[in-house]
Amino acid sequence: MRKKESIASWFRELQSKIIEALEVFEPKIRFESHPWKRPGGGGGDSRILAEGEVFEKAGVNVSEVEGELPPSLMAKLETTSSNFYATGLSLVIHPRSPQVPTVHANWRYFEQSDRRWFGGGADLTPFVFRPEDFRHFHESLRRPCDRLGPKVYDEFKQKCDEYFYLPHRKEHRGIGGIFFDYLSENLDQVFEFIKESGMSLIDAYIPIVQKRHSLSFSEREKDFQWLRRGRYVEFNLIYDRGTKFGLETQGNTESILMSLPPKLSFEFQPELEKTESEKELMKAFRNPKNWLAS
Repeated sequence: MRKKESIASWFRELQSKIIEALEVFEPKIRFESHPWKRPGGGGGDSRILAEGEVFEKAGVNVSEVEGELPPSLMAKLETTSSNFYATGLSLVIHPRSPQVPTVHANWRYFEQSDRRWFGGGADLTPFVFRPEDFRHFHESLRRPCDRLGPKVYDEFKQKCDEYFYLPHRKEHRGIGGIFFDYLSENLDQVFEFIKESGMSLIDAYIPIVQKRHSLSFSEREKDFQWLRRGRYVEFNLIYDRGTKFGLETQGNTESILMSLPPKLSFEFQPELEKTESEKELMKAFRNPKNWLAS
């Protein structure tokens, strides 16, 4: 197994590659670097792009932190040792146009006592129903999973559908992707999967942006985007484990909440099925599909 420093270095390399791919669409603006230090040890670099022509808000963050876990997290991890080390990359891209989906992804490595493991995932939140884009996204994420076994994609997709779920709404956040945690066996093989999975995000998302970012959109499509962004915020603030972990371990608050969209809408009993596209999306949000089988 490679040393943790080389894993952290690779996450920084991936950060640069993803930003390079995104900045192609923003000739007038660039990601700005916001380094930060954690009081208990370590820190990170939050790269943020705001008010772009294509991306209303985008963040690609890396972190490398260590220190002591609070008792609440020690209980969740079922450990008596408080020392930990964690490094990873997280990103959220909120496009300006509702024709382009929001994407989230993260990959992380964790050491705690004598345990080591990887986790991560990626998921897509669309605002216009386009099955061909959804198939492309899932197929791109599936290919690296085959490194670990023929049924791994199906397992990780199921976990993604289970994780990105709002039980109080009986809705999923989007059309899914993959999600995994506590991958601790054959760590060298898993790290190769992590690297392929990270690079696959570029292949999964950038072609969708390329095809859709210049399309016109209606006022209703923009309204629907803002309403679904409201659901995005609900999930991130109520259920997301990464948000809770970051806040409980004294991470950088601005970087943790970077995932929140800049503009959104909360309406009382909003209508979310006015158009055929909305009706099909809401069906998919309520009942996840196997996009590769359709």
